[in-house]
Amino acid sequence: MNRSETRPIHVGNEQIGGQNRVVIQSMTNTRTKDVDSTVEQILRLEEAGCEIIRVAILDKEDALAVKQIREQIHIPLVSDIHFNPDFAIQAILSGTDKIRLNPGNIEDEGKIREIVKLCKERNVPIRIGINAGSLNRKYTHSEEAMIESAKDHLRILEALDFHDICLSFKSSDPLECIKAYRLAAETFPYPLHLGVTEAGGLLNSTIKSSLALGNLMLDGIGDTIRISISDDPIEEVRVARKLLRACGLKKDVANLISCPTCGRLQYDMLPIVKEMEAYLETVDKDISVAIMGCPVNGPQEAARADIGVAGGKQSAILFKKGQIVRTIPQDQIIQTLKEEIEKL
Repeated sequence: MNRSETRPIHVGNEQIGGQNRVVIQSMTNTRTKDVDSTVEQILRLEEAGCEIIRVAILDKEDALAVKQIREQIHIPLVSDIHFNPDFAIQAILSGTDKIRLNPGNIEDEGKIREIVKLCKERNVPIRIGINAGSLNRKYTHSEEAMIESAKDHLRILEALDFHDICLSFKSSDPLECIKAYRLAAETFPYPLHLGVTEAGGLLNSTIKSSLALGNLMLDGIGDTIRISISDDPIEEVRVARKLLRACGLKKDVANLISCPTCGRLQYDMLPIVKEMEAYLETVDKDISVAIMGCPVNGPQEAARADIGVAGGKQSAILFKKGQIVRTIPQDQIIQTLKEEIEKL
């Protein structure tokens, strides 16, 4: 299955599935009922490139806050529901664009029918979120069990003629994620939300998520992603954007090329790399910028970069597409690079 073959659903003004595009999601870590803090964080995430945002619905106050939050943000809002289906009902009535349910901890079929009825009336899709760590006790722990859990929940929704569905099959083990999602892609027509759950801090999550999600997306599997990181959710969006670019699925993200340094290095390169990396987070252009340690092979190794520098003892070589343009003083490297990037 390729992502363009999945059944499309619409979350607010965003389409998931039925296209060769992967939509970036994140989740707030504020108290949802603290509307001001939640809105402030969502607006920061929007600026960073988040396209759909999810909030936790812990109680009725959170569900009621959805209405106020929706009025102040610009991207679709997903309400994350666990255990209490009444909170899902209230979130729908408050105007949520989508709900996420975990069939491992909501088992009242009557309430699920009530939720589905409301979702049909208001064009609100449902994500069935299967987590390896919270499967119903009747299942043994396996990828096949995750698929069977999804089938059980789908039977209820499909019997009610409800098909605006997204599926996820998350695990903290990236290899288990790969197997589960590949099996899901062979089994279901619905769009898939990719993620490695409980993946750890920035370094651990980036490695695990890149391994699992990168392999899946290159297989054509996955319609939307969340990179789960124990950190500021801004980091989730940054990693997602870079991963999508590396997979050839996103173009408006600047790419940084830099060498790992060696004994030929004769200038203070690492602070320049860090400052330019932060600056490029604000640049929505399909460009590559190279910062190389020395002119011995810098322009050649980074010949495909749109703009770059290779440091020397007291100066640096500025090059474009591998062609040397001029020599610049070391203290003007950052300023010159930014000026040249603005021209691209």
